[in-house]
Amino acid sequence: MLEWNTTSSRRKTIVFLCCVIVVFLVLSIRLSYLMIFRADYYNEKADELHQRERTIKAARGEIYDRNGVLIAANKTVCTISVIHSQITDEEKVIAILSEELGLSEENVRKKVTKVSARERIQSNVEKEIGDRIREYNLDGVKVDEDYKRYYPYGTLASKVLGFTGSDNQGIIGLEVQYEEYLKGTDGLILTVTDAKGVELENTAEDRVDPINGNHLTTSLDVNIQQYAEQAAQKVLEKKNAKSVSVLVMNPQNGEIYACVNLPEFDLNHPFTLTTEETGLTEKEKQDRLNQMWRNRCINDTYEPGSTFKIITMSAALEEGVAGLSDNFSCPGFKIVEDRKIRCHKTSGHGGETFVQAVMNSCNPVFIELGLRLGIERYYDYFQQFGLLTKTGIDLPGEAGTIMHKKDGMGLVELATVSFGQSFQITPIQLVTTVSSLINGGNRITPHFGVDIRDDQGVVIETLTYPVKEGVLSKETSETVRYVLEQVVDGGSGKNAYLEGYHIGGKTATSEKLPRSENKYISSFLGFAPASDPQVIALITIDEPEGIYYGGTIAAPVVREIFENILPYLGIEEDIETEEEKKD
Repeated sequence: MLEWNTTSSRRKTIVFLCCVIVVFLVLSIRLSYLMIFRADYYNEKADELHQRERTIKAARGEIYDRNGVLIAANKTVCTISVIHSQITDEEKVIAILSEELGLSEENVRKKVTKVSARERIQSNVEKEIGDRIREYNLDGVKVDEDYKRYYPYGTLASKVLGFTGSDNQGIIGLEVQYEEYLKGTDGLILTVTDAKGVELENTAEDRVDPINGNHLTTSLDVNIQQYAEQAAQKVLEKKNAKSVSVLVMNPQNGEIYACVNLPEFDLNHPFTLTTEETGLTEKEKQDRLNQMWRNRCINDTYEPGSTFKIITMSAALEEGVAGLSDNFSCPGFKIVEDRKIRCHKTSGHGGETFVQAVMNSCNPVFIELGLRLGIERYYDYFQQFGLLTKTGIDLPGEAGTIMHKKDGMGLVELATVSFGQSFQITPIQLVTTVSSLINGGNRITPHFGVDIRDDQGVVIETLTYPVKEGVLSKETSETVRYVLEQVVDGGSGKNAYLEGYHIGGKTATSEKLPRSENKYISSFLGFAPASDPQVIALITIDEPEGIYYGGTIAAPVVREIFENILPYLGIEEDIETEEEKKD
């Protein structure tokens, strides 16, 4: 019995020793592997424990107008931070930083006494203040230079340019649309520290230089934008309107010269509301800011009213269901199914030609044109003209057309759409579509971006945009221009007439929903020269007080804009214009 127990004990001992030997061998093999084959990796990791990384901010690319005028620049600012392990006099650091930065001592103390590798005290500090703090030579206090976006013109085209956040990243507008070109790549400084995180003197720094962002050239023209804003501001104040928007574009290539959305906001203080409101919750304030930042020309839709008659007229002429020699009769209304749809002139226009009907903006005639086209064909022209797709403008948040579905459109809907009611589009969609109808039939893409340039101003990419040819025949396009010139020459758009120039255009006065509130949007769309359009402009005046007719209050604003910008654009007066009127 004793012999058996002894044998069993020996066996257990041998098993145990074998296990120990196996474990030792495994550990030895593992250690050898790590020491021989993974030595470089762990040396690198060890070095990282004694290196501190600091970012060198890249300069954001600048934005220029079409003439090389700087409209979005960079301003040098500083970021103040502390490294807890390097601070030798906490109270001195707290006192100086709170005084220089205008922060509460309690706030600064929390950050200075926090045990962390690096604690940011404040960013976007004016360079003068940063320089003063640097001169104190405070142990553990770091002053790093950074860049802050600066807009030389303040509110100019604010909802187009957009702005950047605290991290210098684009938030809205062109700033976010062209972020990948503008942002650049930050650099790095790697400094060696001891085990406590204190930077060691007389040790070399590893440095990766930043790559600055590229510059964006836009089609915006500071002078035209200013002309348009000044004209819009006058009517905004005179009519005590809710808002005023203006688009000025080249109808041949889609380059946008001006985009006004009054009231604009200060790009250098984008989080300050333009209206004084107190007691707002954070959510309410953010909602107000979101509304303040909206670009109504692109982000919002509206019922266009009679300016849309240009589309109906173009489709009818192209389809051949009407011609300039056709005669119509307007008794002041037209009955469609069970609906009596009135003309704006309730007594009627009586007998009138096609051209006179357009000059008079006669609803019954345009209803007749829509009925002649029919739902199927009319809807085909919506698609052909590009109305049912977005324009593709190079700004975020473009809204789409809100139109009846084909299978949901009856004769009454067809009738109301034909003179611009019961659906909604964006101002940029209207301007783009009309441009294609007056430029010879080419559907262009509206845009702001022209090219991308490097630090030396060398073009590294020319931005291009789609063009769809043949949406309307050149012959019909010429006829459309002729008819719209008559509207300004002696029709509802006569207040846009400018001596020395052939101008085409169309007025509109659309009633907002609900109709019972009697609120209106007055607008005018004009272009010049009528024979070869080089500029097109649309103004919309939201909820003007008093007289609200587009021909009365909107057309004169476009005339004023054209009076300033046509000579500026090198569009010469036609000396025959007045002589032709006398003949």
